[in-house]
Amino acid sequence: MDGTIWDSPIDWEGLRRSLALPDDGVPIVEHLNRAPSPARVRGRALLEEREAHGAAYGRLMPGTHELLNFLARCGLRSALVTNNSRASVRTVLSQNKLHFDVVVSRDDIPMKPSAEAFLQPLRRLACTPQEAVAIGDSHLDVLAAQAAGIAHMILVAPGDWVQRMLPTDASFTEVPHLEEATRVLERLLSDTPRAGC
Repeated sequence: MDGTIWDSPIDWEGLRRSLALPDDGVPIVEHLNRAPSPARVRGRALLEEREAHGAAYGRLMPGTHELLNFLARCGLRSALVTNNSRASVRTVLSQNKLHFDVVVSRDDIPMKPSAEAFLQPLRRLACTPQEAVAIGDSHLDVLAAQAAGIAHMILVAPGDWVQRMLPTDASFTEVPHLEEATRVLERLLSDTPRAGC
């Protein structure tokens, strides 16, 4: 969600510094789960406060509605898979009238980069990894897609820090924005029976 379809005002690097966490690409929640109880409780409270702010005061990435409308026109099922909280997801979806067939947060399934972050929603969609395309903005999306055997990964405008975290053997198509991600999907579909969407 954040960074792909949602432009959140959260300063993730600043939050890591506030929590004295390394900039190692490991999700903040995973670090907090391993922290001693007082630090874990304080850290979770700060994370949830920042996420709530980000959900309330962020904005949709340009091209989000166009991408979802394209998927709907083509009769393609979609899942929103995020490491964000369920509460933040509800805020974003309800305020922006976005529709996904399946919506899962870190409160529902294992977090990315776990393969299960994608495999569980795919099972709910009755879709195999070989039939799927993942769209994301971080190394966690790429790692989860790779582990799940997703057929194609579209990486949207990855920052320099994301580039540093990407595995050297990762396979993905990098695009500068969601509009180009939609065009990549159109090209992928042109080689399938769904062509003409």
